[in-house]
Amino acid sequence: MRRLAHSNRYKKLAFLSSSSSSSSSSSSASTVAFSAISRMGSKFSPKPATASVPLFQPLPSPFSSSTNLCRAGKRLLPVLCSKPTSRNNSRSLYTNGHATLPIPKPVSADLAVGGGWKSDALRHQLAECGIEVDDLSPGQHSGLLCPKCQGGDSGEKSFSILINAEGARASWICHRAKCGWTGGTKQHATSSTSRNPVQQGTRKKQTREITEESLQLEPLCSELVGYFKERDISRETLVRNRVMQKAYGNQIVIAFTYRRNGRLVSCKYRDIHKKFWQEKDTEKIFYGLDDIKGADDIIIVEGEMDKLAMEEAGFRNCVSVPDGAPPLVSSKDLPPESQDTKYQYLWNCKDYLKQASRIILATDGDPPGQALAEELARRLGRERCWRVKWPRKNEDSYCKDANEVLMYLGPQAVKDAIDDAELYPIKGLFLFRDFFDEIDSYYHQTQGYHFGVSTGWRSLDGLYSVLPGELTIVSGVPNSGKSEWIDALLCNLNKSADWKFALCSMENKVRDHARKLMEKYVRKPFFDAPYGESAERIDVMEYERGKQWLNDTFYLIRCEDDALPNIRWVLSLAKAAVLRYGVRGLVIDPYNELDHQRPPNMTETEYVSQMLTLVKRFAQHHSCHVWFVAHPRQLHNWIGGPPNMYDISGSAHFINKCDNGIIIHRNRNPEAGDIDQVQICVRKVRNKVVGTIGDAYLSYNRVTGEFRDTETHHRK
Repeated sequence: MRRLAHSNRYKKLAFLSSSSSSSSSSSSASTVAFSAISRMGSKFSPKPATASVPLFQPLPSPFSSSTNLCRAGKRLLPVLCSKPTSRNNSRSLYTNGHATLPIPKPVSADLAVGGGWKSDALRHQLAECGIEVDDLSPGQHSGLLCPKCQGGDSGEKSFSILINAEGARASWICHRAKCGWTGGTKQHATSSTSRNPVQQGTRKKQTREITEESLQLEPLCSELVGYFKERDISRETLVRNRVMQKAYGNQIVIAFTYRRNGRLVSCKYRDIHKKFWQEKDTEKIFYGLDDIKGADDIIIVEGEMDKLAMEEAGFRNCVSVPDGAPPLVSSKDLPPESQDTKYQYLWNCKDYLKQASRIILATDGDPPGQALAEELARRLGRERCWRVKWPRKNEDSYCKDANEVLMYLGPQAVKDAIDDAELYPIKGLFLFRDFFDEIDSYYHQTQGYHFGVSTGWRSLDGLYSVLPGELTIVSGVPNSGKSEWIDALLCNLNKSADWKFALCSMENKVRDHARKLMEKYVRKPFFDAPYGESAERIDVMEYERGKQWLNDTFYLIRCEDDALPNIRWVLSLAKAAVLRYGVRGLVIDPYNELDHQRPPNMTETEYVSQMLTLVKRFAQHHSCHVWFVAHPRQLHNWIGGPPNMYDISGSAHFINKCDNGIIIHRNRNPEAGDIDQVQICVRKVRNKVVGTIGDAYLSYNRVTGEFRDTETHHRK
């Protein structure tokens, strides 16, 4: 693995600079160390007064006043800082496209002290915005901690505030790229100063024409070329991309030139400590825009250094965004083009982007980088976007961006990362490989109930077994034993697979339902009553054991008042039961007891279709089997046979949308056979792995409510 070289050259320069500030005798050594800059010989070289400016030197205090907020630091500042701080500098401060007002001229002493009603009103307005400044004297106050971003993880003091000459109005800006908070206060002529600070609105700016001569740009000095070399960026790449430098006040900074058709459009500056600012009132475009002209494949990265790193790996069809990444993905809808100020560069370069068939988003691997990728994909179209996953840097971490991959792993690793880019995910659109783990488990039968769970009745298992995530519709004429059969099935599933269930049984009182379930569990009658014949009733110990079993196995969904439950209410409580108690089955008994809030313009068929869709989605999402009891409509000319699934009252969707359809039918004619014989008619099985269509026969024990296999075999 390649390791990142240390910047020994710049440590040495900083040391020399530090020495020169403490002893005047060392100044000549500093001059010699940086004599290369004065000997550049370029026609763009600055005037002799600034030609020998060192890369690092102590800056003079920006304020002569004893109230300077930054005076406590008194440390040597790197001259490659983000902006000039002298109060006498007539230039504006440029950071991230924002410009503060020019530094005001000195004012009278009565205003400079920041006293009186004006300063009190201003202090109150700033406090309402969370800004607390001890010194309200007119002028520029820099090096403060931003109250909005708190300087990020590093605690960077990047906040500046400007007090106007009258001491009655303030404007501010955070120079941190991922914050950029800007705003100001109102100014009134009377003492009733506004208590409501307002944010500065977006103003349409005139685009400024710039040239290399007007910006006083010059070729890179050997020290900066060495800096790029330590980041594995070659001189050839720097020259082709027209990377330059600028003597800017008391500093020399890197200048990334933004061009369209070879013409300089904008310029972005960077110091050695990765602080950025841009020329104001210039058009926002991609860095390296000319490299993607006519390209079918485009790579978008997050910074200029990553663009240069891509070229070192052989990719010239790459551009960088000009403004970095947002902290989070916006939860709002996409704004119109005229209001999409943060991403205006996309609209300004849309003619270059619209012809691309594939756009590879190679943003940083941190959360802001991923947020940028999502914002770009929202605007460019996810269907033509791909995303890059950066490789591991070591056992503990991943590389953050393209330049880090280049430095640690080399250009081939950058190329491999681009070649292995994945399709950008689109919500609701998948590949089969996204489910290969689940399919592998299904094939190897390593987990889950791939063939369903046994019903507990040998004669029925060949026709129907219970699979999590399916919907079974149970129907039959009244008094056929639909609810009794479902209760018996639940008892069998609990015994064999330890399943738990949520019960929404609106036809049963709780005590009656408890009696029926306990009789099936203990296999004794609940009472000494005629229906129990000569069987011994449940004793006290068995009763207490039955109560505990009921409490551990079933969870009731019931309205506590006279209101009828609707399907959404039932499913919401069933979801809570799944998540809280781990239930695997839900019983809704019956359909006609629900409160059907059907709109007047919706037919019952449409309503049933939507309702069953909700139920099926619940079952699939929570891997919960749902039994839904639905009565048949009034049967005319009924001769005693089992009804059809299409006879269910309400809609044919009951059989169309269910996974399994079962009719429970009991013989009522003693001459036709045993009146305790129950016919289980399986009329639909969607999944052939778990069953098939046919009839099975069970014997019903009226004393205990149990169902047992008979000698009659099932008939397909």
